Amino acid sequence: MRKRVWCDCEICQSYSESRWRIQFDNLCDWYTHLLKNSPNRTVHIHVLNNTITANPENVEYMLKTRFDNFPKGKPFSAILGDFLGRGIFNVDGSFWRFQRKMASLELARVSTRAYSFQVVSAEIQQRLIPLMASAADEIVDLQEVFRRFSFDCISRISFGLDPAQLDLSLPLSDFIASFDLASKLSAERAMATSPIVWKAKRFFNIGSERRLRRAIGTIHAVARDFIRERRKLGFSDGKDLLSRFMCSVGDDEEFLVDIIVSFLLAGRDTVASALTSFFWLVARHPEVEAAILEEAIGVDSADQVRELHYLHAVVFESMRLYPPIQFDSKFCVEDDVLPDGSFVKGGTRVTFHPYAMGRMEEIWGSDCLEFKPRRWIRDGVFVHENPFQCPIFQAGVRVCLGKELALMEIKTVAVSILRRFRIELAQPDHPPRFSPGLTATFRDGLRARIRPRSSNYTNFD
Repeated sequence: MRKRVWCDCEICQSYSESRWRIQFDNLCDWYTHLLKNSPNRTVHIHVLNNTITANPENVEYMLKTRFDNFPKGKPFSAILGDFLGRGIFNVDGSFWRFQRKMASLELARVSTRAYSFQVVSAEIQQRLIPLMASAADEIVDLQEVFRRFSFDCISRISFGLDPAQLDLSLPLSDFIASFDLASKLSAERAMATSPIVWKAKRFFNIGSERRLRRAIGTIHAVARDFIRERRKLGFSDGKDLLSRFMCSVGDDEEFLVDIIVSFLLAGRDTVASALTSFFWLVARHPEVEAAILEEAIGVDSADQVRELHYLHAVVFESMRLYPPIQFDSKFCVEDDVLPDGSFVKGGTRVTFHPYAMGRMEEIWGSDCLEFKPRRWIRDGVFVHENPFQCPIFQAGVRVCLGKELALMEIKTVAVSILRRFRIELAQPDHPPRFSPGLTATFRDGLRARIRPRSSNYTNFD
């Protein structure tokens, strides 16, 4: 089980030589193939020292039962450290507990939820809907629209600042371009069979590591501008999350920069990814679109959106098949044995794979590859029985604190767009091909034609 720089087993050779590309467009599909063909739904990639599992019992063991033995770990923190720093997604121990406690308290406030819905609704009515109306009968990249939309929303919710990026006539800002590049290059570090190469490139400041350093420099410079602007406007009474953290952290600017990067990764990339896959699937299933519209008749408030059980099921079904975070890794501290009998040596990277788990027949049945939102409905009510079978928001101790905020944003956008427009995919028969990154991104975007509907519907207030 020890890490090997070279291994002659078939799986390691396929990975090291990229032979998996002969049969699969996406690495996640190759992993799914391996896991489906493993009797216990667990495999080990020797050259990565990585045990990968799609077994729900293993996931519960890692995220709940033996949580303390499966932290993020120093090796993984080192991979993402330059990009995420001491942010909540890259730390354990006291730093993690402090940020989680602060975020939990703020996101649980009724005032925070009301403010978030106000921001999302205003962004939809004042920018998103007018933008789509102006592009009527034209083809646009919806993924790019959603990435700009979610960036504006999370910036206003988290920092109290409005970057006003939801204008396709504007070039992509250096900050967003740098953020996307840093995410891509950091993910490529994690895919390397040995850290020696990227560490050497970082030491000599060459190649991809030079580009990563420049991108992170741009990100940090803009993040510091956010902090200075927030201080100038005053933060003691601010409704945004950054203001609350500034009251507690004080002058530790480096820590505040890491918090900003984490907020953006959580609130921009994952929401945009979820919206992209949602509309790709719904556009290909008109019966699902019709059912959403029928359920949403007369809905015009956040509380009513929360009660749309079928829409909630559609969102979860789309994320079951295309989770924004396709896999998540921890590191085993001490030798352990997973519930399926797999021995894990201390120091091994252990990865659970939501993308593959969404394609396992023993979890979802023989129709696991089909888009069927009603699998989540029992007696007209949405039911999520076991979060460890579909850990799209993690589960256990590290369950995502922004889950309800993200679901509110996704569902509000979905209803607002579908009421006013019909989405026609430019290439409906082309399955997604993903770009390397910390979140799932369609490599070719989501090109679609925007068709206005004839009926008028009530706006959200």
